[in-house]
Order: sequence, then C-alpha cells, then structure tokens
Amino acid sequence: MTVLSGDIPLTLAEYQRIQKFLNHEAGISLGPSKQTLVMGRLGKRLRARNCLNYDAYLHLLHQDSAERQQAIDLLTTNETYFFREPKHFAFLGEQAIPSWNSRDQVRIWSAASSSGEEAYSIAMVLAERRRKKWEIFASDLSSKVLLAAERAIYPMSRAEKIPKAYLKSYCLRGTGQQEGLFSIAPEIRRFVKFAQINLNKTLPDVGEFDMIFLRNVLIYFDVPEKKAICQRLLQQLRPGGFFLVGHSESLNGIVDGLQLLQPAVYKKE
Repeated sequence: MTVLSGDIPLTLAEYQRIQKFLNHEAGISLGPSKQTLVMGRLGKRLRARNCLNYDAYLHLLHQDSAERQQAIDLLTTNETYFFREPKHFAFLGEQAIPSWNSRDQVRIWSAASSSGEEAYSIAMVLAERRRKKWEIFASDLSSKVLLAAERAIYPMSRAEKIPKAYLKSYCLRGTGQQEGLFSIAPEIRRFVKFAQINLNKTLPDVGEFDMIFLRNVLIYFDVPEKKAICQRLLQQLRPGGFFLVGHSESLNGIVDGLQLLQPAVYKKE
C-alpha cells in the first residue's frame, strides 16, 4: 500500500489485529478496503502517545481505557444530519403520532444518535404535533459525539435541512462569539436524554419504547450481530411499536415478528 509522507505504515497483520480489536469492542466489522482509513484516523494518536508502530499502540489500548475509548471514537463512523431520510419524519408526524393519541406518554429511542441531529429532529416533530407527554432517549457508542449532542450547538451550515418553521420555533441563532452557530432551544432539549451504550452487548435497563430509530447502523455488522442487535432492541419495543432502519438496510431474513409498513419502517406484531 502507498504510505503518505510522515505516516506510520500499517502492515496487513497489524490491520487484522485492529479489525479484531474493533469487532471485540464494538462488534463492527472493518472490511479489507478500510486499511488506509484506519491509518489516517489513528496515525495522530500513535504520534501523540509515542508509539513507533501499530502493535505498540494496540498494546497500549489493552492497558489504557481512556485511549481505548478514543480509538473506538475515531474508528466509529458518525455521519449524520438533521432530518436525514425525510420520509421517516413524515411517517412520524403524519402516521405514528396520531396513532398515539390515547397514550398519556410516548417514548422514542434514537439508538445510534451520533452528535444529536437525529434525536433533535425527532424532538422538533414531537414538539410540533404531540400535545401529551413525550421523551426521547438517545444513545451512541462514542463518548465524543455524545458530548457534542448534549452541547447541542451546530454550525449554521447544518441547518439547511431543517424545515423553516422548525428552525424558527426550536433553534436559536448565535450572536457575538457564537456568530455562525445555532443551538437547540432549551424547551425541547430538556426532553432528550443521552447515554453511552454499546448495542452489541447486553443492554442496560432502558425501559420500553413506542418507536426505535436504528438507522444506518446494521450495515457495519455481520448477519449474526445484526440479528443479535435487533433482538435486543425489539425486546424494548412495545407491541405495535415502530422500528425504523436506514433506507439502504433491510430486515428481511434477520428478524421475525415485524410487519413492513413502508420502505425501512416496520411495526412490531
């Protein structure tokens, strides 16, 4: 492989050990094409920790829990934006919320919330259309992105997908030192709680939910891990609850007991 000037080379054997590390820690399967990406993401950490090669860095990861979490954060893809896959939010507002009229409280889980855009998008729809109590539980494997989610401050460029009415009602434009930024309004932030959770391990007691978003996550796992993750989450979904995956994902042959309502939207029987 071609090594950029100044980069510490990553051998195939070292890459395979990193693959095993990430699969053990997060259940994520790194494909053979990701070797250069791994080198780009971890190279600075090797220099910062004075590791001469990736084997030395892997040895460090087994001894240093803080560095281990930082490596997981760097290796975990966290691509997200507000109102991603808008048909899902149309389903939430036009079909799911009206079906909950008789419920005193609704709970929704954003199970791979990244830096919070998905959770706050859900919150805006609920704030606009739901008159009874609601709350959102949002989780991610990466502690780094969860800190950004709780901070709830974003560049104005990230606001382009937010409907103008929601932007006006639920977002605050920054001024002075915050010029060029916006924040999520406190009146909806207080209904969103964040927690660090590894979906590929036994879940903590998170309670039951009326809807679970698990979008653009399963593509990173092998079939056995996909099944295990879905089974864990579906145990927390109430009968009749909705389970959403990414439009590039399918649960066909993965889990039973779900009815496909529309692309990537399922209902628990």
